[in-house]
Amino acid sequence: MVSPTKTTSSSSILIPFLLCISSFLPSLTLSFSIRCHPDDQRVLLTLKKSLNPQQFSLWNPQTDCCDWPSVACDTQTNRVRWLVLSDTTFPGSIPAAVGDLSHLDYLEFSNIKNLTGSIPYFITKLQKLQVLTITKTSLSGPIPQFLGQLKNLGSINLAFNKLTGPIPASLGDLTNLVYLKLDVNKLTGVIPESLGQLKNISGIDLSHNRLSGTIPKSLAGLKFDTLFLSHNKLIGDASTILMENDNAWAYDLSYNQLDFDLSNVRFPNRVTELDLSHNRIRGSIPKQMTELLLAKLDLSYNQLCGEIPIGGKLQQFRPNSFKNNKCLCGPPLPKCK
Repeated sequence: MVSPTKTTSSSSILIPFLLCISSFLPSLTLSFSIRCHPDDQRVLLTLKKSLNPQQFSLWNPQTDCCDWPSVACDTQTNRVRWLVLSDTTFPGSIPAAVGDLSHLDYLEFSNIKNLTGSIPYFITKLQKLQVLTITKTSLSGPIPQFLGQLKNLGSINLAFNKLTGPIPASLGDLTNLVYLKLDVNKLTGVIPESLGQLKNISGIDLSHNRLSGTIPKSLAGLKFDTLFLSHNKLIGDASTILMENDNAWAYDLSYNQLDFDLSNVRFPNRVTELDLSHNRIRGSIPKQMTELLLAKLDLSYNQLCGEIPIGGKLQQFRPNSFKNNKCLCGPPLPKCK
């Protein structure tokens, strides 16, 4: 699920995370030796009635439901732990039967354009849920506050939907959260300060929304790997989250209205991808950027001035990475006068 204009693949972040999270889940199997728990089989057969009958024809009550497509069970409890529904059709909203699969760790609805409605309250019944993915659907309405009740969540991916309204402050209560992806929706309001409580967070993607206000200073205390906030209406000083002792390797803050002096900013040594383009950033390019092993850089369409520092990777980028600034000069741009 890659946002437009972004070269960093979100899937490249999600896949390692899922590999990591699967390492502490009990092992899953589709072996015929496992007999699906009868309660879960009844729920799945109820769910089947809401799905495309032809696509789910293999959900046969005469066979072990742990062998059914889109389903996986735990080897010790025989309870259904994973449910992945993608590229199918729905008659409307998320079926209520999903809330009765009480042992789910992983729930995914993806690439289901006619899945409509809002995120239902009955999802709070899934207290063991660690991964919630609802992406590329027509789901609308707000991101509900009650998601904060799912304390075991390690990953939330609600990208590419039609969600509106603010980001609920209750997401900051999910202290196990490692991955938060809300990009390509219609979210408004400010980024809540409470996200600074997510001490285990690795990746945040809020890009391609309509978020406004400043970037919370509370985010400066997080040790994330990636931060994507592009294509919003953010203002103010972002230098507080660009800190040398951070772990981040990718920032995309482009296409906002950020206004701060870049001159004395010192970036994390791990940064390889940096996009600050299409803002109102002023000052000069700091010499420390020559020490970074940058693979992607875009500082274009700002108000930067002065000579581009010589060294490192900076001269390897095309002029487009620096174009449309106030008075930048020097290679790869024309010589300074």
